[in-house]
Amino acid sequence: MTTIHKPSATLFDHLLELRNRLLRSVLGVLIVFCCLVYFAQDIYQYLAQPLLSTMPAGAQMIATDVASPFFAPFKLTIVLSFFIAMPYILYQVWSFVAPGLYKNEKRLVAPLMFGSTLLFYSGIAFAYFVVFPVVFAFFTSVAPDGVVIATDISSYLDFVLKLFFAFGAAFEIPIAIILMCWTGMTTPDSLRAKRPYIVVGAFVIGMLLTPPDVISQTMLAVPMLLLFEVGIIIASLHYKEDEEESDSQVKE
Repeated sequence: MTTIHKPSATLFDHLLELRNRLLRSVLGVLIVFCCLVYFAQDIYQYLAQPLLSTMPAGAQMIATDVASPFFAPFKLTIVLSFFIAMPYILYQVWSFVAPGLYKNEKRLVAPLMFGSTLLFYSGIAFAYFVVFPVVFAFFTSVAPDGVVIATDISSYLDFVLKLFFAFGAAFEIPIAIILMCWTGMTTPDSLRAKRPYIVVGAFVIGMLLTPPDVISQTMLAVPMLLLFEVGIIIASLHYKEDEEESDSQVKE
C-alpha cells in the first residue's frame, strides 16, 4: 500500500501563519497603547517642548478645531505605540520568514532587522534632540514684527511626525546599501563611483522631505551622506568575505 505524504506546508498554512503574525503585531501595539493612553497629554507636552522652549514669552500653542485637544494627543499615542512595538513587530516578521531562509541568510537578516530598528530610533532621536531646537529657533526668529506665533497643535503634530518618518527612513541608508550589495543589485565600488550623484540626490531628498529652509535640508542631507559612507564600508567588508568564501570553494 502506497503512502501519500502531504506537503509540509501549504499555501493555506502560510496564509494562516501570516494572519497570526499580523494579529500578534496588532495586539502588541494595542497593549503598548493601553499602557500609554493615560499619559497621552503628558506625551504631547513632551513632544511640544522643543517648540515651546523657542517661542517668545507669553506665546502658546492653540487648537483651532474643537476636537483637536483630544485627537492630537490620541493620534500621537497611537504612533508612539507603533514605534515602541517595532522590535516585537520585526520579531513577528522574522519568525514568519526565517523558516524559508538558508543558514547564511539567517545570519545576515537577523542583524539587519536589529540594526534597522536601532537606526530608525536613532533618526527619531536625532530629529527631536538636534534638529527640532535648531529649526524651531530659526522659524521663531524670522517671524515678522507684529506676528503672534501661536501654532495649532494638530498642524504641529503633523509637522513633527513627517520629520520623524523622514529622519527615521533616512537613517536606514546603511541597511539599504547592504541589501543592495547582498542581492547583487550593485557593488561597493559602483556606489563609490556614483558618489557625486549621491551627494546631489541627498540634498534633493532633504529638500523634498523637510520644510523649505536650508538648515533642516542640510541637517538631513549631511547625516544621509555620512550613513551612505558607513553603509559602503560595511557592505565592502561583507562583499570581501563573500569573495574569499567563493575563492576557497573554487580551490577546494
